[in-house]
Order: sequence, then C-alpha cells, then structure tokens
Amino acid sequence: MASSPSHGCLEKKHWWLTNKKIVDKYVKDARSLIASQQENHIASALNLLDAALALSPTSEIVLHLKATSLLHLRKFKQVADMLQDYIPSINSSTSSSSSSSSSDNNSQPLTKEKVKLLSSAGANSDRSFTCFSVSDLKKKLMDGLAKNRHKEDQWRYLVLGEACCHLGLMEDAMALLQTGKRLASAAFRRQSICWSDDSFISSGDHPQTTTTAESDTISHLLTHIKLLLRRKTAAMAAAEAGLYSEAIRHFSKIVDGRRGCSPQAFLAECYMHRAAAYRSSGRIADAIADCNRTLALDPSCIEALNTRASLFETIHCLPDSLHDLEHLKFLYNSILRDRKLPGPAWKRQNVGYGEIPGKLCCIGRKIEELKRRVGSGEIGNVDYYGLMGLRRGCSRSELERAHLLLTIRHKPDKCTSFMDRCEFGDEGEIDSIRDRAKMSGLLLYRLIQRGYTNLMRIVMDEEAMEKQIRKKASSLQLQQAMQVQQKKQEKKNGFQGVFCRDMAVVGNLLSQAAGCNRPIAPIPIKYEALSC
Repeated sequence: MASSPSHGCLEKKHWWLTNKKIVDKYVKDARSLIASQQENHIASALNLLDAALALSPTSEIVLHLKATSLLHLRKFKQVADMLQDYIPSINSSTSSSSSSSSSDNNSQPLTKEKVKLLSSAGANSDRSFTCFSVSDLKKKLMDGLAKNRHKEDQWRYLVLGEACCHLGLMEDAMALLQTGKRLASAAFRRQSICWSDDSFISSGDHPQTTTTAESDTISHLLTHIKLLLRRKTAAMAAAEAGLYSEAIRHFSKIVDGRRGCSPQAFLAECYMHRAAAYRSSGRIADAIADCNRTLALDPSCIEALNTRASLFETIHCLPDSLHDLEHLKFLYNSILRDRKLPGPAWKRQNVGYGEIPGKLCCIGRKIEELKRRVGSGEIGNVDYYGLMGLRRGCSRSELERAHLLLTIRHKPDKCTSFMDRCEFGDEGEIDSIRDRAKMSGLLLYRLIQRGYTNLMRIVMDEEAMEKQIRKKASSLQLQQAMQVQQKKQEKKNGFQGVFCRDMAVVGNLLSQAAGCNRPIAPIPIKYEALSC
C-alpha cells in the first residue's frame, strides 16, 4: 500500500523529465535554425516551437523564440494576437469598460470583507507567538515575483513594440519600446553592479540584455515613430484650429514622405484625416480620392464609407451615395450578427459597439430618403462646380486650369502610386488593395472628365450668348452713330439750300439789270436772314 504512491511520483517525475528533455531539444534545434536567418529555416523552427509549446505552454524561452520567429517572418498580426494582453490601448479600454460595468455596490462589500477578515485574524492571534509578519512576507514575495516578471516580460515589450509599429499602432509601439528599453537598461545596470571587477562575462551568456544591433534598431524605430506622431499631432491641431491648408500640408508630409515607408493602418488613418481637411476646404474631388485610398487599404473603415457617402450626396451624385450607404448598412448588420467589431481585438475602431443600433436606424432612414429622391428624378443634376472646386459662371481659363490639375493629380495611372510608400502588414493583400484602388480611381477620373465636358458645354454656351449680346450691342451703337451722322448731314444740307436760294435771287436780279440797262434797286435786307 505504501509503495503505490511512490511509484506514481516516480512516473510523474519521469514524464516531466522526458517532456523537459524534448522541449530542450526542440529549443536547441530551433535556435540553430533561426541563427541561419533564412525564411524556410525560420518556418521550420516555428513548427518545432509549436510542438514545444504543445508540451510546455508556459515556457518563457519557447514563447520568446516563437515571437522572434514570427517577427523575422513579418507576421506582425500573429505577434499582436499572441501578445495582445500587453498592448496598452487594449488594457486601458478593458479597464475602463470593466470599471463602468461594475458598480460600487459590488466592490465596496468585498473591500470591507477583506478588512474585516484581516482585523479579526489580527485580534484573535496572540502577538507573543508571532515569529514573522505575514504582510511583510507577502510583500517581499510579490516584489520578488514582480522582479522576475519584469525580467520575463522584457522581451515581450520589445518584440510587441516592433510589431505594433509595423501594424500602425504608433502610440502603443512608442510606449512598449520605451518600456522595454528602460527595463533592458535597468537589467543591465543590476547585472553590472553584481559583477566584480575581475569577472569577464560575455554578452552571449546573458540573454536578457539587448545587443548593440537590437539597441540601434529600437532607437531607429523610436525616432521614426516620434517623427510621424509629431507631424500627426501638428496636423490635428491645425485642423481643430480651422487652418485646413496647414493640416493638409502636414498630412501630405506623412503620406508623401521620403524618409521611409509608413505602416498600412497608420497611412489609412492619415488619409482619412486629410480627406476631412479637404472636405472642409471645399476640395471635394481630393477628399473623395483620399476616401478611396483609405477604403483600398482598409475596406471595413466605417468613417471612410460614411464620409464618401456624404461627399457624393453634397454634389448630388445620389446613386454613388446610395451604394456606399448600402455597403455601410451591410457592415453594420454583420457587426450585429457577429457581435463584435470587424478585425482583431487590437485594431483601432472609430465607432463603439453600443453605437451601432442607433447608427443603423439613421442609415436606414437616409437610404429611404435617397431612394425616394432617385425615384423622383434627381439623378442627372450633379453639381460639377462643387466637384471641381469652381464658382458658378467661371471662365474658360479657370475651368481648363482646374481640369488640368485634377487630371494630373487623379490620373488612373497614378491612383496606385501611394502603395510605393506603404508598408503592408500582410503581403497577400497587395493585389486586392491595388484592384480596389484602380477601380475607385477610374470611377473618380471618369466623373471628373464628365464634369469637365458638361461645364465646358455650359461655358461655351455662355460665351456664345455673350458674343451674341456684344454683337447686338455693337450693331445698336453703329445704328445710333449713323442716325447722329445723318442728322448732322441734314442740318448741313439745310444751310446750303438757304445759301443757294439767296444766290439765285441775286443772279436773277443781276440778269434783269443787265437786260434792261437800269440801275439795280437796293435789296431790302432782312435781319432775320442775316442772323441765320
């Protein structure tokens, strides 16, 4: 009877030792494969690490090696899914939701109960028989566990920070990298204090300390992140102050920057903010183009769909607005069906789950209104002046200049040029992103060309009408001038007739005097004629 428990302990010990040896062998083989820095070898090492995690799910070395392997393979989403509990934004949102859901009535009795139990235990226990303080022991134990936890979590902050940087979570990446760098410096400082002056220990014997190359990589990432966040903050401040041209300039520095590629999610967010600035400044075509780029990078972006629908409604392009609202309604229904927002838990959303039912009702009413307007015939009166950013009654030169700028900026061949400055989280999405960008860019280009054709026809009609009006005015002025000239001529002819009549009378008198050979009688002079 006494031998059976000991036999069971030996079996358990032998099983544990066997698993430990297997895990150690997997870890050793995985390290040798990862050291080669080849993708196929790292993929094989990842399979070995998955097998090791199946035997020992809480092994810190295995988790570290797996996260590093995923980072080398650029599988940043899997790294974020693996270590999402350490992302600051998720922790803050979880804590705020839990604090709002839990009431004070449930938390307060628990605190009182704890205080009551501690006080009663202290009252019933005799202090003379107390050899040590339980609270001090508990505090020391928790401090020791915290130190060990910081040593274990150090690699998590660095690896997860780099993954968040490539996923576009810039604020989280900066906080994680700074925390990991600080923990690494503290660990190295503690180890250097413990070393004696004559101890020569290589950095390879201390896996927790970061190498010089890793430190340079972290510093470079932090510098790049701070630059992007500084420009984004300046752009947001300018937009809030109403300086939309300044906000557009700062966002353009981010999306058109040449100092390096920006992550896909961060670039989509900047395009969305720049579209709002374009909309506020009256540049509708540029705002629609930025919404197209945002939806090409993130098809489930609710804010981009809503903004583009409202932009199409502003220029009375009702079918396109109705199409976007139908897509938005389908997205809302899928969220309510799945009971979660689209994307992983660490993805940033611009809408809360509790706001979806109310927004869905508003979208339904808007869709019914647009269908009624389309049915009544409001389908062909598109405001092309608003689309191209022109005033009504603009000249031909203004129209041609605006059309030239929009054509150069939104040419179909250049609608995918933003992908050259984008760092994609998943390389398999590049083809779908390119197709979405080409389709939306081609539709916008056709809309601009159709607007130019209609506005040019209107401008030509206005010019012909103005030409006809000028022709009529010139003919009227010529007719009036001819009438004035005719009146002057008639007046001149009247003076000549009076003079000729008088000369005829004088000649007649002279002829009579010459024929009769008598003196000419004096002619009575009328002062009225002389006055004339």
